[in-house]
Amino acid sequence: MIRKAFLKSVLVTASALALASCGGGSPVDSDHIILNRGNTAEPLSLDPHKASGTWENHIIGDMFIGLFTEAADGTPIPGMAESWDVSPDGLTWTFQLREASWSDGEPVTASDFVFAWRRIASPETGAQYVSLLYPIAGMEAATRGQAPVEEIGVTAIDDRTLEVRLENPAPYLPGLLTHYTSFPLPQHVVEQYGDEWVRPANIQVNGAYRLEDWRTNNFVHLVRNTGFFDNENVCIDDVYYYPTVDNSAAGRRVRNGELHINNNFPGQQLDFLNREIPDYVRIAPYMGTIYFSMNTTLDTFSDPNVRNALGMAIDRHFIADEILRAGFQPAYSLVPPGVNDYPGGVSAEWADTPIEERRAEARALLEAAGFGPDNPLQFEYTYRATGDNPRIAPVVQNDWSAIADWVQPELIVNDTQIHYDNLRANDYQIADGGWIADYNDAYNFLFLGEYRSVPMNYSRYNNPEYDAMVTAANRELDPEARGRMLAQAEQMLVDDMPIIPIVYYVSKNLVNPDVTGWEDNIVDIHRTRYMCLASAMEDAAE
Repeated sequence: MIRKAFLKSVLVTASALALASCGGGSPVDSDHIILNRGNTAEPLSLDPHKASGTWENHIIGDMFIGLFTEAADGTPIPGMAESWDVSPDGLTWTFQLREASWSDGEPVTASDFVFAWRRIASPETGAQYVSLLYPIAGMEAATRGQAPVEEIGVTAIDDRTLEVRLENPAPYLPGLLTHYTSFPLPQHVVEQYGDEWVRPANIQVNGAYRLEDWRTNNFVHLVRNTGFFDNENVCIDDVYYYPTVDNSAAGRRVRNGELHINNNFPGQQLDFLNREIPDYVRIAPYMGTIYFSMNTTLDTFSDPNVRNALGMAIDRHFIADEILRAGFQPAYSLVPPGVNDYPGGVSAEWADTPIEERRAEARALLEAAGFGPDNPLQFEYTYRATGDNPRIAPVVQNDWSAIADWVQPELIVNDTQIHYDNLRANDYQIADGGWIADYNDAYNFLFLGEYRSVPMNYSRYNNPEYDAMVTAANRELDPEARGRMLAQAEQMLVDDMPIIPIVYYVSKNLVNPDVTGWEDNIVDIHRTRYMCLASAMEDAAE
C-alpha cells in the first residue's frame, strides 16, 4: 500500500470547493490527501453510547475499532481481537487482544472494554441502543437497574485477555461486535472529562482517524491517526463528512467535484444520473427494510385488524417501482431476503391479493372496528425530511384515503434526529423509518419486536408468545432449527402488524471514479481506511 511519505504535494481541489460551499473551514494542506463524503444527516452524537444512526456509524467507525471490524467488502474481520476461543456450549468467548494504543499513546487494554460495556449498561448513561448487546450475560438486567453493572458477563483476565459470557449461543457474535455499541472507550479520558470526552480537544481513539473539528450542520473533520495499528496501509489523510439532507443538492455537489461520495440519491434521478455520470452510480443489494411503526399504546392502533387494514391498503409496488426505483422490492415481511441461515417464506396473508380488493377488505375491517362516517379514523403520519421520504408520504396518504373518505391521515414532516427521538419516546401515532442490519442475522431485525427492546421497539409491541419464541430460537444450537423458529416468530409479528413493512432497501451511492478501494456490499459500510484517490497515486508516482 501507499505510505504517507510518498504522497507529497497532492492537492485535492475539490476539498477547497467543498469547504468554500459550506462557508469556509480549515485551510487545505497541499501535503494531504483529502476525501469529502456526503453523509445524509447531522450527527446527534459521536459518543458510541449515545449514537443511533447509520450516518453516525460512518464517522464513529472511522475513529474506533472493536473486537471485530469490517473488511472493505463489509464482512467481519478481526479488529482488536488477535485470536479467540469459544467454549463447547457457545456461551463463553475468550479473546486475545492485539497490541495497540490510543491516539495519545496509552495502551488499549481489556479493561477499556470492560469499562465501556459497564458504562453502556448503566441506566445513567441512557444508551438507547444498548438492547443490541442483550446477548451478553447480565446486560439486560443491568440496563434495567436490576443488577449492578459489575455483574455483566465481561472480565479482563489480564491486559490483553478479555472473557465474554453470553446469555445464549450467538453464532452472529463477530458481526455484532463490529457495531459501535461494543467498541472500547479510553477509560482514562472518559473518567477525566465525563460526557465532554468526545470534544475534539479531548477525544482519544484507537481507529484509523481522530476527530479534528466538528462544526454543527457544516462538517465533521477527521484526520489520520498515525498511532493506528494499521496506519502504514492507510492512504487518506483527512476526511470531511458533510450532512446532506437534500440529496438532489448533494448530487449536484458530486457532479461539480465538491464531494467525492454521497451515500444516497433520489430514485427519480436514476435515468438522469446514468446519462450524466454513469461511472459514479453504485447500486447494490442492502440488508435493510423501510417500514412504518404504529403506536400500539394508543387505542386507535391497539387492534391488529386496524393495523392490518392500514397495512394492506398501501401499494408497495407503486412505491418501489415509481418512487424509489433502482431495484427496491415490495416488502411483506420485516426480514429481507438473503439473510444468513434464515429460511424466509414469511409474508402477510393478503400479499398476493390485488390492491383494490385489499382496500375493500381494509374498509370492512375498519368498519367492524367501529370506524365510519360518524367516527372517522383520523391520525398523524410523521415522516423524515430526508431522501425520498417526502415523496413517499403523499402517496401513502392517498393510499389510506382511498379506503374511504372517513380515513383521514394528516402528514407531518420532521428532521431525522427529532423524528427518531420521538419514536424512541413513543411520541407519535404512525411514523416511517428504516432498519439497516447491524450484523447478518435475522435476530437483528426480530429483536425490534421484543418488548424488552423498548425504546428500539418503537411500536411498543407486547406479545409474550413472540418474545418466548425468539428467546427459544436463540437458545437453539442447530442453525437450521433456529432459523425455522425465528421464521415462526416473524410470522406472528407480520400477522399482528405492529409495523408495516414497505420495501426492501438497495444501497444507492454516488462515488467518484477517482476513489479507489470502494466495494459495494450488503451492509453498505465503507470505511475510509480502505480508500484512496487514483489521482493522488498517479501524482505520487511521478
